[in-house]
Amino acid sequence: MKSNERNDAHVTELALAAGGGNRAALTEFIRETQDDVWRLLAHLGGHEIADDLTQETYLRVMGALPRFAARSSARTWLLSLARRVWVDNIRHDMARPRKSIIEYENTGATDASNAGIWSEWIDVRTLIDALPPERREALILTQVLGYTYEEAAKIADVRVGTIRSRVARARADLIAATATEKPSSKDGKSARG
Repeated sequence: MKSNERNDAHVTELALAAGGGNRAALTEFIRETQDDVWRLLAHLGGHEIADDLTQETYLRVMGALPRFAARSSARTWLLSLARRVWVDNIRHDMARPRKSIIEYENTGATDASNAGIWSEWIDVRTLIDALPPERREALILTQVLGYTYEEAAKIADVRVGTIRSRVARARADLIAATATEKPSSKDGKSARG
């Protein structure tokens, strides 16, 4: 059994115990999983709302733990709940203003020594944020957070083939977006040929 599988088994045991009313198990369950939940929500919704969405996720979890039946790992179940919290947040807050590139650049300009790194981070984050939500979600789950396609499919409540397709399309979108931003080559032709 791999380390991840052992950890998932432990987290699932904690969830079952917490669902049975064990407060110490609930505390340990939250401690063991909160970083994963926050990371997912930060990638999906942004760092500025990750704390609030994480808190909302655990409020829902506390109500749902007594019904948790361990049909999947508790971590997969939990991240699926976190994803639903994110989706609900989008539905309720469609007009949420996002920081503009100028705001990011103004913040980054205060530390000129990291300007290049900051600029690259902004570029990557901007490209990922521009992806359609379902493609961004699939890419982040599999390529950033490291979940298998099967785990990502359970979290997103879609088929494995759908996750594979969304990741492939997200990669193609990112490649196309970076290709259009490259400067012209020396002979005057575009960088894409």
